Amino acid sequence: EQFEKVVPRFDFPEPTDGAGPVLSAAQEDVRRKITTDFEQHTTVLLQGVTGSGKTEIYIDLLQKTLDGGSQALLLLPEIALTTQIVARLRKVFGPELGIYHSRFSDNERVEVWNGVLLGKIRCVVGVRSSIFLPFDNLGLIIVDEEHDTSYKQDRSPRYHARDAAIVLAQLHNSKVLLGSATPSLESYYLAIQSKYGYASLQQRFGDAKLPDIVLADMSRERKQKSMRGAFTTILAQEISQTLKRGEQIILFQNRRGYSPYVECEDCNYVPQCINCAVSLTYHQYRHALVCHYCGYKESMPSTCPTCQSKRLVTRGLGTEKLEEETQLNFSNARVLRMDLETTRSKTGLESIIHSFEKGETDILVGTQMVTKGLDFDKVSLVGVFDTDRLMHFPDFRSFERTFQLIVQVSGRAGRRDKKGKVVIQTSDPEHPLFRWILKQDVSGFAEHELRDREQNHYPPFTRLIELTLRHVDKAVCAQAAAWLAQQCKSLKAMYVMGPAEPVIAKVRNEYLQTILLKIPRNSGQLPVIKEKLLEFDDLLHADKAFRNIKITFDVDPL
Repeated sequence: EQFEKVVPRFDFPEPTDGAGPVLSAAQEDVRRKITTDFEQHTTVLLQGVTGSGKTEIYIDLLQKTLDGGSQALLLLPEIALTTQIVARLRKVFGPELGIYHSRFSDNERVEVWNGVLLGKIRCVVGVRSSIFLPFDNLGLIIVDEEHDTSYKQDRSPRYHARDAAIVLAQLHNSKVLLGSATPSLESYYLAIQSKYGYASLQQRFGDAKLPDIVLADMSRERKQKSMRGAFTTILAQEISQTLKRGEQIILFQNRRGYSPYVECEDCNYVPQCINCAVSLTYHQYRHALVCHYCGYKESMPSTCPTCQSKRLVTRGLGTEKLEEETQLNFSNARVLRMDLETTRSKTGLESIIHSFEKGETDILVGTQMVTKGLDFDKVSLVGVFDTDRLMHFPDFRSFERTFQLIVQVSGRAGRRDKKGKVVIQTSDPEHPLFRWILKQDVSGFAEHELRDREQNHYPPFTRLIELTLRHVDKAVCAQAAAWLAQQCKSLKAMYVMGPAEPVIAKVRNEYLQTILLKIPRNSGQLPVIKEKLLEFDDLLHADKAFRNIKITFDVDPL
């Protein structure tokens, strides 16, 4: 006798009795505040310091939503976060839990889609694309780490999952909880304006202490010649002491690859991408030079193509090189790297996290993946590299992003009963931004930055539209951009910046020009301006000279 049995891929066991969270008094107060605010607001912002136990509050609210007969969605910015949180959620929700992200095959995602459609899956945890699942009775959406730029999709269709979640909640007459230790200035502003509800959790769970933050002056150490490769004396000593205590370390460097560029010491030649206006990044494990914009790859030359010198050297620091230097300086330590290259496979990310959780790794080197909500009990030290590059990136959000990244990665240090330490390596320890970082003063930083944004007409006081023009001919691209900018200026309902070449002025053999439009938030002009931009687009392409110009319109770019 033959028969078929359909076995679900996500065959989670039934919920474990008593698996739901037991909230502390502080968490219970915040949960009540959120519930009360939901009576007046569709959206509530929860600002809780790192390690305060926001996840327990999330689980409690999700459980109450399902108990009330509704569906719930928990959005996470990174696939990395699903690995840890799913283990907790499956004990509470059992087979009613679904996981949805791009690492799953099409068949696996279809199974979750059908599970939601048929009502078998009532609680979904996933990344930004989860908002498109076929919910029919959605009661609550939680957006964890709502400040995270991963929620914005830069390719068409361009959308921000946080903002899309708020629209989705309006369609379902449901509620949205935005959670973060470092809220985006847009969400923070709407909260202090009482457009959103606001709840604050300012103590770590179990009375754990926030870490001590120390600045290591790289400029002074370079003069004294006391640097150990990429490590200041302070950080090197802290790593040695932490390893002796049998505790773990996270080293944060937000640049992948071995070295940002290669240079000839004799003629200063730097290999460039043949398609983009950018230097090639050296990846040691491939022994190749790679463009991170178009994927172009070439072998690492043994001699300089210009002067035939053999004095080719790598410059700068990527995660691969930091991993190598860490192993050289701390030879007895077990070192792992977590970045895009090491987590490409379906199980790569999970195996790295499990290895670190089990104590099989002493030092984890990583990009911003390591900053996002991961909870490792034995981590007592965090080292931050290349802070100055983050701060001085030419973008009006660079201070906000640097503050968020450092505070978030600092939160990985000192959980439970251990007070951690964070060492930030910088050549500019007197920079004003460090005043707020050292105190982890979110509101102080936000108030200062909001004043600056208002003076310079940036969000949240304006809405932005970025126009990017592309063409294989540089002159044609510049002419088209100049014409389009002139049309925009004729509207007089907004501030027009540009046209200008972006930082990377050529990508995939196309030259770029950008125009930035700033529209006052409460002017009511945004729909009119969008219509006008479509008219300008048609007029531009009606001109034979500009027929092949490509234009992208990005509303609220990040």
